[in-house]
Amino acid sequence: MVDHAAKVAAVEAYIAAFANSDPDAVVAIFAEDATVEDPIGTPIHKGHAAIREFYAASMKTGAKLSLDTPVRTAEGYAAFAFTVKLNYGGEKTIQVIDTFKFNDAGKVIEMRAFWSPNNMTGF
Repeated sequence: MVDHAAKVAAVEAYIAAFANSDPDAVVAIFAEDATVEDPIGTPIHKGHAAIREFYAASMKTGAKLSLDTPVRTAEGYAAFAFTVKLNYGGEKTIQVIDTFKFNDAGKVIEMRAFWSPNNMTGF
């Protein structure tokens, strides 16, 4: 099982990848057959190519992430609340909670993002 520190490091790498506009750094935390559902209820992106395409498009909005609280971990999961700041046609903000599910090798196999228009300002 992946320990707390490794899960937190994966979340920190995710945040840093946005700071550096580096979709390849995001892809590096995911297992080859991982899935991304962002937000919940939208089409799922599966595998490195689809995940990279999704994050490259997200980063074009100028999205920068900042953690709002410490990362929570339990069993094979990490959950974290963060704020997305966009400078995309003016300043916009989205409040999000993501969950990462990890495999035994420490790679993310499932990412789910919890947010809706109720969590968006400036749009």
